[in-house]
Amino acid sequence: MPAPDQHRLIFAHIDEPGYSHDLACYQKHGGYAVMKRAFARKPEELIDEVKRSGLRGRGGAGFPCGVKWSLVDRKSGKPIYLIVNADESEPGTFKDRYIIHQDPHQLLEGTLIACFANNVKQAYIYIRGEMPLGARILEKAIAEARAANLVGPNILGTSYSCEIYVHRGAGAYICGEETGLIESLEGKRANPRIKPPYFPAVLGLYQCPTIVNNVETLCHVKHIADMGGEAYTKIGTPNNTGTRIFCVSGHVQRPGYYEFEAGKITLGQLLYEVCGGPLPGRAFKAVIPGGSSAKILRFGERFKGKRKVGAELVDYDWGVEDVPMDFDSLGMIGTMGGSGGVIVMDDSVNMVEALANINAFYAHESCGQCTPCREGSLWMKKITTRMVHGTARAEDAALLKSVADQIPGRTICAFGEACSWPTQSFLAKFGDEFKNYSETKQGSPAPATLI
Repeated sequence: MPAPDQHRLIFAHIDEPGYSHDLACYQKHGGYAVMKRAFARKPEELIDEVKRSGLRGRGGAGFPCGVKWSLVDRKSGKPIYLIVNADESEPGTFKDRYIIHQDPHQLLEGTLIACFANNVKQAYIYIRGEMPLGARILEKAIAEARAANLVGPNILGTSYSCEIYVHRGAGAYICGEETGLIESLEGKRANPRIKPPYFPAVLGLYQCPTIVNNVETLCHVKHIADMGGEAYTKIGTPNNTGTRIFCVSGHVQRPGYYEFEAGKITLGQLLYEVCGGPLPGRAFKAVIPGGSSAKILRFGERFKGKRKVGAELVDYDWGVEDVPMDFDSLGMIGTMGGSGGVIVMDDSVNMVEALANINAFYAHESCGQCTPCREGSLWMKKITTRMVHGTARAEDAALLKSVADQIPGRTICAFGEACSWPTQSFLAKFGDEFKNYSETKQGSPAPATLI
């Protein structure tokens, strides 16, 4: 079956000739008209539309957006804040920066609709420090919107007021975790908070109820407010509604960003047809489907089980190429859709070196608050670095697995899982390569990218 056409909802104007990121261009395409109509509705109606839509967060976890909004403590008497998570620190992911660079007003419109729906008077866009151009573009877009009475006091002549501020982080992976982000926004070291009691919906920014949503997620809110939650469910598949943006990098002929209906395209269609297949003379070896922390898949392996289709359970027998690209299908085969960062590796890749590079990244990015994560990520880095330098020990493959297995579930935030899953899955899928390194005590020179 041929790959479906792209369904560009969020990326409708990305790469469009003559399209600019300024306000005048955005308004020529109907910009802020949806917000104007949304402001004439009751906030609870908008929340219900988002719930009805089935929108799941596009930042990595895939948690239902409407459910997250419904958890907000609205009886505390404290102000409610909204934070736009524009940190985008997951390796292999670059969709949010393209939204910010090329269509920032779409993000602002979605953010303002979400703020109105949740009675938020002050919102922050927390943007990764390595995206200085994106921060400048957002500042300019907010200034344009404020001058047009689209941000600030009494928006569009209504009684509703809302301010949006851009806050630049210093560039830390842990700030992608919502409570670590909140700590950073408060001016503190980005150490994630213990949940409970510090669920952002109850005790978030300044100990007030707080909503944290990803850039792409808030752009979807604009389109849900436009078409309605019921119509939105017709896009994508059940429990995986709407579109998903896939960031494809690595060993394919046409890497880039692609937007399809969730679950309507398989991994094989994406890589072979949309991205042009492997490089000449090469074959695909492995793929990480949801950013570097997602568990790796090996080409040639098969997955069997039962899946729910409508009200029925049906058998599935998939190769890697057959897996639908949605949260649930990828979860069933032991990995995750994550942030949509698809990292492709062909048969030229040494998997020990690839893991060594990933482990060096996670050891560098641990906040250091939890001992299993702080020490475990460093030990995994040391073991794989030893391997690629040709000084592996006979027990290193087994030791590497032992360390990785003892981290998940023992840390305050999900960084423990994020740093462990690559090692666990690389060893499970490519154990022979690691065993050979350990037994021969011979490795390749350290790759240039190794920290």
